Order: sequence, then structure tokens, then C-alpha cells
Amino acid sequence: MKTSRNKLFRTTASVIALSALTGLTGTAAAQDAVNDEVIATGIRQSLANALVEKRQSDTLIEVIQAEDIGKLPDQNLAEVLENITGIQITRTAGVGTGVQIRGTGANRTEINGVSSVGSGFGRTGISFEDLPASLISSVEVTKVPEAATIEGSVGGTINLRTLRPLDLDERIIAVRVQGESSDLAESITPRVSGTIGNNWTNNKGQELGVVFSGSYTQQDNVFFNPRADRDAVLSSDSSLASAEEFDFLRIQFFQQNLDRYEYETLNLNGSLEYKPNDDLKFYVDGLYNDQERTRESFNIDLSGVANPGVVGGTDYTGFETIDFGTIDGPNGDVDLGSVEAALSGVLFPGRNVRDGRSDQLDPNLRVTTQTGARVTESAVFRTGMDWAKDRFSGKLEISTASSETDSPNFQPRLEFVNPNSEQPSAENGTDNGVPVQFDLSDGRLQFGIAQGLDSTPTTEQLLDPNNYQLGRVSFTEQSADNRETALRLDVSYDMEDSIPFITSFDAGYRFNTNSTERNRAFSSANYGNDLNRPNAGLFSQFVTAGPDNFGDADGRDLFIRDYLAIDAEIAFSDPQSIVEAINSAIAATNAVTGGGTPPVSSPTEVANNFFNINEDTHAIYAQANFNGETSGLPIRGNLGIRYVDTSIESIGRNVAQGQVSETVTESSYNFLLPRFNVVANVTDDILLRGGVARDIRRPDFSDLATSVAFGTGSNSVVAIGNPDLSPESVWSYDLSAEYYFTPSSLISVGVFHKKRTDLFTDVQEDPPGNEDANGNLNIDVTPPCEQGGIFNPIAARNINSQIDGIGICVPFRTKRNGEGAFTQTGVEAAFQYDLAQFEDRLGWMSGFGVIANYTYQKQGGSANDFASNFRRIGGNRNIFGNLGVADPQLRIAQDNLSKNSYNATLFYDKYGLSARARYTWRSSYTLPASVESFKAGAPLIYSDRGQLNANVTYDFSDNLSVGIEGVNLLQADQEQYCIKNNTLLCFNGFTDRRLIAGVNYKF
Repeated sequence: MKTSRNKLFRTTASVIALSALTGLTGTAAAQDAVNDEVIATGIRQSLANALVEKRQSDTLIEVIQAEDIGKLPDQNLAEVLENITGIQITRTAGVGTGVQIRGTGANRTEINGVSSVGSGFGRTGISFEDLPASLISSVEVTKVPEAATIEGSVGGTINLRTLRPLDLDERIIAVRVQGESSDLAESITPRVSGTIGNNWTNNKGQELGVVFSGSYTQQDNVFFNPRADRDAVLSSDSSLASAEEFDFLRIQFFQQNLDRYEYETLNLNGSLEYKPNDDLKFYVDGLYNDQERTRESFNIDLSGVANPGVVGGTDYTGFETIDFGTIDGPNGDVDLGSVEAALSGVLFPGRNVRDGRSDQLDPNLRVTTQTGARVTESAVFRTGMDWAKDRFSGKLEISTASSETDSPNFQPRLEFVNPNSEQPSAENGTDNGVPVQFDLSDGRLQFGIAQGLDSTPTTEQLLDPNNYQLGRVSFTEQSADNRETALRLDVSYDMEDSIPFITSFDAGYRFNTNSTERNRAFSSANYGNDLNRPNAGLFSQFVTAGPDNFGDADGRDLFIRDYLAIDAEIAFSDPQSIVEAINSAIAATNAVTGGGTPPVSSPTEVANNFFNINEDTHAIYAQANFNGETSGLPIRGNLGIRYVDTSIESIGRNVAQGQVSETVTESSYNFLLPRFNVVANVTDDILLRGGVARDIRRPDFSDLATSVAFGTGSNSVVAIGNPDLSPESVWSYDLSAEYYFTPSSLISVGVFHKKRTDLFTDVQEDPPGNEDANGNLNIDVTPPCEQGGIFNPIAARNINSQIDGIGICVPFRTKRNGEGAFTQTGVEAAFQYDLAQFEDRLGWMSGFGVIANYTYQKQGGSANDFASNFRRIGGNRNIFGNLGVADPQLRIAQDNLSKNSYNATLFYDKYGLSARARYTWRSSYTLPASVESFKAGAPLIYSDRGQLNANVTYDFSDNLSVGIEGVNLLQADQEQYCIKNNTLLCFNGFTDRRLIAGVNYKF
């Protein structure tokens, strides 16, 4: 991996240097370009230019323009977009990765008006962490579409615009060099970007312009994520010794997660424009992205905590009252009541007795090295021409977008065998126990190895590879290939002076063909129940002590500090060498014991994980644009309709009795999408806007697939596609008022209402736990899982069954079209103001300004009247049934929707000093469905969170500036709750604080 980074660095540096040299040479003969457009510099100028664009638009848009070449407000595009009213973002390890417009992530992302495709199987386009903000000159978000707008967005369309060569008023050569420091990652990584551009006009008036940009970025981010499951009830009438006089939620599972993400990204972007005359312009644009995002993580499990022998021997020293309150059920409010939950205590090693014999000794310490990557090469290319003749004008364009992604994943697991506990044997099984102390008070999920007991392992024992045995090794290799090719023709006819009030008539046609394909290879070997498994001392050259700084995020003292794991760097860069060493250890152990432990095998293609989906869409539109007066009131806008016809072919593979057969599912649909926008100039400075539009949301490709991919865990949820999914239909209604009281100042208030039918809703089915009197789970282990769930043939049963082995019924989740209508009503308010007009009186203080916005959203609709839009909660351990609440059901909520959110920015821009501090906050929201996003049958909930970012730049001259930026300066935590917000805390999330410093130079 180091070699790859150095190569990329050298390549990028060479390209930028060569481009700069070319630009310098060409400039000597260049003539000055004559253009009306100039590049905005400074915070105030960029804000003023953005307001001009917003004000002049006939549709409701929001615009952010760069303050200078490659200088948007933030380094990350998601965080740039977070500045916009009505937009919230989600983060992975503190890095902005997802964007929601008005509470939904179902939005299109375009680059210069062209569709992009993502690295996965969704519809939103390129991932925001793939593309640096330094390549983008401005961002436009369209909240109400017109007929010409490509369909497929619920909240809005994001258009990322790059510099246009013929808009330059002078030659540009700009370079930025930065370094980024991350607190938890304890690293400094480079960022390099450069832009070169120029245009020329010959004596015939013909114009030619070229812009080229490149960037190379490395980034390290660390995320600490302790987890505590308390989703099982210990009743007061239990025979276990730890039972209290009251029912309470006991400890079910502990996990200490340390995730490290390393990004390495190369981006190249180029544009060429040629204008032979005023009526014709040709253009070619290309953008290339190469990103390697690696994950080197350690998951430390304290497993077997639910063993009745452990539960009965636990010394609970503290409890807290969890008031679940009421939930919105199908027949009104359902009172879930309150219950005590374990808060502190000590778990002692204990053994369950079943079928008259001793069982595994728990809790056991397991360490998984989880390495993986997303290696993506993506590109967006377009070529076309703008033309005009007499009253006609138009655009003809061909574009392609592609993304090829490989996602290797290697997960070896070691299991600690405590020398101070009973040793594994044929009678006692392979596990053995460690004592665990826990303290979940004050909102901190703390747990670690209990000290001072006879069974407490020493530091030396915890760091001795001979005390670890091989637990499991799994390999996954997945590839995704996504492509779109589009042809677009737009024509406009100028009707000025022809028909009163109508200024022009637009019409157009677009054809696009999309394809996506997934292939997956898999291998898994579980040695958890094999007494003949080798110890890690036989491959100790690949074993290392794990990071011991888990307490750095919040100063905690109680955590698992000493442990061994497979070396994450080698596991990522050279997994085969580890597999060879493990197989040698297995062979050596077999030779000594006479055992028959099988070796780790290489991944093989899983036929029923494959899918290939092809989609063709024809779209036509017609739109009338108007501008005039009604009763003396100036109004302008557009009225049009778009027709969309789509056909889909979904190819999958089924495996039955060892035979592979191909399945082909075909479907089609069409929609009429009326769209209307109107703007009224009440006064010179006050605008009223209104809009009504219909759009659709297509299902993600993975949700249409007929293939099934299984995980290795007995609690891992299996995602099942639904090829019968129909697109959602979305009606949007907008009304807003805007007051522009200075060139860079605005007050706006707006209301919006969305009505969504056929909403995609996630439905999960859990197999029943079938608990016995001692709390042992007895989940069905035979297909076809008549009691519920789906049979997973590769999952280890662990504590979910009293029958040892592989293969068990597990939960499955699928999407379906919800009945009725889901509505979303909201209010948006924005304020922007600076003191520039008071420069004569305030002097240096006139450089201050403020930007603020607030969004309120509420969901509702007739969907509440349909039982199918509710899900049963309580999980396979039936929490609420055991607490006396029979079969509670929770209304399915729109994921990623925060009821309240706001941004507040204070900035200063004067005397060469530019500074801004932005605080952003959003209220709680439900996580979208994923493998780990459901607990006890309900989706996890992110609690409210705020984040402070700030940056300062000082211009030493017109050419040289230096700057520093801080991201997540307050190191805000991200908590996750189960069942309901602010009730049962499941996860702490400790994100990184990052500082970025650098220098910018313009030649």
C-alpha cells in the first residue's frame, strides 16, 4: 500500500507540474480574454454572487460559490452542502458521506448537469468522499424541479459545477499544499491540489479555453464505538441467583470497536470549450476519480454473556430506570412502560448446564481484525454543443458515467484462552471465561476485564500469543460495475413578441441506459468448536498488540487495554501470507494431535450472490416559460410536463441441489410528471416563490436483485431483494418569500409539503427465540424456517441454539411498497447579513457577517391507517412480551429525517483575513436499514448532535495565502439508542478531531 501511495503522489505531482509549465508557456502568446464572468474571491463576494444566481432563477435553488480557486467553505463536499438550508448530512468516522435534502437521501448527484453513478448499488450518484471540494467551483441544489430536470429525486438535485474555461477573465495557475492531523489517528497526511486554465481569442473572434485540475489526498480517521446490548429480560421469578425483586434488562453482549479508515484519492478533471462564433459552442468535459478507502479495525467481543451460567453468577451493583414511554401503534398510542436496566456490576466466568452436562465457560474474549477496502475507479465524461439560429437554440449532448469497485474483506479472529480459568476439554468445550467489570452510568458505556480476582488474567498473559487460539477466518471479495450512457437533446424557441406573456417554449428528449452487476466470492472457516485448533504462537509473526488508546476519546479508564490481534496492516496488504501461516499451523497441530482440522480455503464465487440489472429509460418533456405582469405584479416562471418510460431486466442465479440456474425478471413502468414554478416580484427586493412538481424515486438496484448474500453471524440480518418494487411517486408543494435587503443579505421563509405514495419501507422478520426456563435460546436450525426468518447455511449457531453446528434460521429484511400516503411538511428559514455597508462608521468591524438557517420537518399521512406500515418490536427474546406488553408494533418512520436542524455561521472578511466558524446541529433520526441497524426488532436511532467547524485564511499578497481549518473542534459524540431516542443507550460514538493547515499560491 505504501508503494501505491508513493506512486500516486509522484504521478499527481508530475501532472500538476507539467500542466503548470504548459500554462506558463502558452501564456506568453495568449491574448487577454474578454468575458463578463469573473472568479469570485473572498467570503462576501462569493455570498453576493450566489444570491444573485438564486434571485434570478425561475426555480427554487440554493447556491454556494467558491471563495477562490479550489476554496469552497469546507474540504468535504458533504460538509459544504451542510451549509444549505434544509440539508443535513451523515458521517462515517467523522467524515461526511451522506447528504439528506429535506430529510431524505434519495437525491440525484450530477456533475456539470450530467448523471454520476456510485460505487455501490444505489441511485444517488458519486460518493461525496470520493470527490474533493477543491475541484468544484460551485454547488447548486434544485429543490423544485422544472420539466427539463432529470427525474429521480425526492428532496432535490445536487449539481457540482467545475470551472468553465471561457468564463475565465485571466489565466489561472493555482496550487494548494496542505497537511491534515487527526487526534485519534495520531497521524499527519498530505493534500495537494492544483488548477491551471486559460482561454484565447484569435483575430476572427473564435474562442478556445482549457481548464485542468488535479488533486491527491490522504486522510486517516479513527472512530471509537463501544457497544452494550441490554435486550433481554431477567424476570423476578427466575430461578437464577442474580434475579432481583423486579424484572430488569440484563447484559446481553459487549463489544469494543476501534475503526480506522484510511483514504487515498486521486482526482483529475479537465474541460475544453471552443466557440467558433457567437451562435455555436463545443465542449468536452472529463472527470476521473481513483480512490482506495481502507478499513483496519479491531472488534473485541465479550461473547457468551447471555450464558445462563454467567447471567446467574453476575453481581449487579447498579440499575437505571428506562422509561420507554409511548409509541405510535396501529390502533393509537401504545404504552411500553418503564423497566430497570443493568447499569454496573461484575460478570464472573460461569458455565451453563444443559442436557445433564457442562457447557461452554463464558464470557470469552474474542478479537477480530477486520480489514477491508473500497477500491473505486469512476469517471464522468460528456461532449456536446450549444447552438443558436434565429429564434431557435439548444443543446445536444452525449455523456457516460462509470464506476468500477472492488471490495475485498478479510477477517481473522483470535480467541483468548484464559490460563486462570478452566481449560478447554472435550467435556467443557472450547471456550473459557474472563471476568468482566462494567459501568454504563453517565452515558458512558464502559467495560473491561475485572481486576483483582483469581480468574483475572495478567497483562503478560493477555499479550502472550500462546494464550490465543484460532477462532475464525473469513474472506469476501465483491465487485460492482455500474454504468450509464445518455443522449440528450434540448431545444428552445424564443417566443418574445409572438405570444403575450410567453417568452419561450422548451422541449427535449433524453435516452439513458443503465447497468449494474455484482459478483461475490466467499470463504469462511469456523474453528470456534474445534478442540484441535492451533494457538497463535504458531503464527506469532503475524500477531501484534492492538491499539491501547481507546480511552483517549473521553478519558475513560475502564476498557480492554491489553489484547493481541492479527496485524491489521499485513491482513490488508498481504492476507495470503497470513492464510499460508495459519494453514501451516493447522497442519503442524494435526500432525501432533492426529486431528483433522481443515485448512483455510481461498474464496470461491457464490453463484446466488450474482446479479445483473439493465435499465433503459426514454424521457420527453415540454415546457413553456413566461414573464410578464398580472394586475401590475411582475411574475415569471415555467409550466411543463415530463413523460418517463422505463424498462428493467433483472438477472440472478438460483442454486438448488447443487445446480445453478439463471432467473430473468422483466418489468416496466411509465409516469407523467407535471411541474410548475412561479416567481412574483412583490417589490424590487421581495420575491414570492411557488412550486408544484411531481417526481419519482426508483428502487436501488440491490433492492431489485433476486440474489441473496449470507453472513457468518447467527444474528446477521440477511437482505433479500424484491424485483416487484415499484417506484415511489412524490408530489412536492413549495411556497416561500425572499427579502434581499442588501447585495449580500437575505431573509427568507418557506413552507414545503411532500406526499409520497408507494414509499419504500423496510420489513424485518425475526425467528422466535424459543427461550427455555433458564433463558437459553432454541432458534430453529432446520430449513425452511417455518417459524420465521430465513435459513443461513454458513452461520455459526453459537448461543442462539443448544444444538452445536453450522446453519441456523436468522432474521431477514426486505423492502416493500408501503400502503397509503406518507407526508412530510416543513418550514425553512434563512438569514444572511454582513456589515459591509457600514465600513465608514465601523472600520475593521465591518468585515463581520452572519449566516443562519433553520429547518423543521414533520411526517404524517394516511399511511398510519394501514397495519402493513407497522413493525413488531421486541426481537427474538420478546422483551416487551416478557414485560407484559403484548405484541407491540411501531410505525415505520422515514429514515434520516430530523425534525429540527439548524446552522449558524459567523464570518469575517477584510484586510486579507477570511475567517468563519460554523456550528451545525440536527435532532435525532432513524438509521436506514443495514446489517447492524436493527436492535430488538426496531431501527437504531442517532441522537441529536452538533458540530463546530472553523477556518482562517490570511492573504499575504494577491498570490500567497496560508490557512488552517478545524473539523469537529469540540469532538462531539454520536450516541445511538435502541427502541426509542434517549431511552436505552446502545452505542457510544467517539469521532476524530481534525486540523488542516496549508498554503495556497497563485502564479
